[in-house]
Parts: sequence; structure tokens; C-alpha cells
Amino acid sequence: MKVCRIEYFNAAHRLFKPEWSDEMNNNVFGKCNNPNYHGHNYKIEVWIDGAVNKETGYVMDLKKLKNIIKEQIIDRFDHKNLNLDCPEFKDKIPTAENIAEVCWTLLHNSFDKPYVLTVRLWETEKNIVEYNGK
Repeated sequence: MKVCRIEYFNAAHRLFKPEWSDEMNNNVFGKCNNPNYHGHNYKIEVWIDGAVNKETGYVMDLKKLKNIIKEQIIDRFDHKNLNLDCPEFKDKIPTAENIAEVCWTLLHNSFDKPYVLTVRLWETEKNIVEYNGK
């Protein structure tokens, strides 16, 4: 059985590698390399796959999942500049792929049971990434 909780956060970022030239960064990242940063209204889907508990009828209490997402993702990234404010991206370019992987790791490490976890991150309505730990 799979259950899902959807949440939203807003964050700014810049895609660039400091060791590359401005020309190389512009060629690879285009407008996303804007030195003044740019932002997105992210949508995160957190999918939990597991057995239904016979006593509770839950795979996982979605209120508990909501609180974990708030503590580990929303409080950490919402209204932040991912490059400047978040140590998770000190040495990692905050692409949608890397953001999804960081979110997966933060969430995965917060569970008291070994759930199968998938994070789907919507950067825009047309750009979506999914990460399941593999």
C-alpha cells in the first residue's frame, strides 16, 4: 500500500559551479545561472510504501508524516536561498535532482521504521523529478 503527503515550499537558488568560468556556467545552466538568483514554488510529494498496520489501519499516520516533512524540509528550506542559507548545498548544486535527493535523505533518516520512500519534487508544472534512494 502507498500513501502520500503533499507540501509546498518556496526557495531561491542559482545553478553554477564556482570553479567554472562565467562562460561555461552560462553555457551549461543558462538563465538558471543568474548571479542574483531566482526562485521556485516547489511542490513535494512524499510517498510511503509499506504494510498496513492491522491495529491502526495506517501504513503511516499522515499527521506524523506531515510533522516530519515540516521539521525536515519546510522549516529548513522554505523562503531560503538554498545556495546561501542551507548547508546541505554548500558543496552541491541545488538542482531539482539534488534537492529531491537531499529531501529523501533527510526524510529517510527521520523514520523509525524502514519504509520504502519516494520523493517527487515539482520545480515547475512542467519540471518534475523523482528519487527513491537508488
